[in-house]
Amino acid sequence: MPSATSHLHDNSPISIPALTHITEQACASALSSTPIYDHASTSAWNTSIINSILKSIITSTTTSSTSPLYKYAVNSTIIQHAPEIMPHTEGVEGEGTNGNGETERGLMTKRGMHSASGAFWNNEKDGMWSYKYEGTEERGFDVVISVMWVSVF
Repeated sequence: MPSATSHLHDNSPISIPALTHITEQACASALSSTPIYDHASTSAWNTSIINSILKSIITSTTTSSTSPLYKYAVNSTIIQHAPEIMPHTEGVEGEGTNGNGETERGLMTKRGMHSASGAFWNNEKDGMWSYKYEGTEERGFDVVISVMWVSVF
């Protein structure tokens, strides 16, 4: 089940189901051929996800006869699961080090991550929304997307 957290989303310029669909499509498209986490590819993945979301939101909320009513900011964070030697921890098989620099088979566990956002704005017109894409869990990483909108009027 997708996880989405909304803050002040009652004023979103695009419906939350539509925003969720746009985000899922952007992540799926950017990551469709990715079997596992590849650090060298993260910049390209993030760029693709962000640009796709921005393009879709702007297209969905602007007509050719109107100027955009909002400014948008999109953040994409990719978090690699950490390989650790923890035989009693649930996870995905992977390799890690034993503390002596030696590689050992173990379980892939998640790294801790906490992210927060704050803003000073007009609560009636501006807002933010965040979403965790579920499609990469088994590939050893997580993707968390945040979208912010600020009214220009």
